[in-house]
Amino acid sequence: QVQLVESGGGLVQAEDSLTLSCAPSGRTFSSYAMGWFRQLPGEKREFLASISWSGGSTYYGDSMKGRLTISRNNAKNTVSLQMSSLKPEDTAVYYCAMSIGADGTPHYPGDYDYWGRGTLVTVSS
Repeated sequence: QVQLVESGGGLVQAEDSLTLSCAPSGRTFSSYAMGWFRQLPGEKREFLASISWSGGSTYYGDSMKGRLTISRNNAKNTVSLQMSSLKPEDTAVYYCAMSIGADGTPHYPGDYDYWGRGTLVTVSS
């Protein structure tokens, strides 16, 4: 049973930075690509960033491009998402996901097999 647990969300002010973390368990973490998505109220889940199993390749979506850095530490079984210059419109639930079957840096929700429960990020103006 794979479990993904996100942490690091909370209430921040506009222009703040925040780092989210995800700790997977139940699978050999280092073998699989990982991704981050978010879901704004009333909207579909949106791709933010993904990282290959080795960490050698990353891919970013357009919505927060230039303000994100995804990284992973396979020795510590963690994947992180650093976010900067946060805006009130970044208020959303942020999800970590693991892809078992896709190569490289997948960026569609359907490419991912396991999801965390999400962590809420609220950005105040």
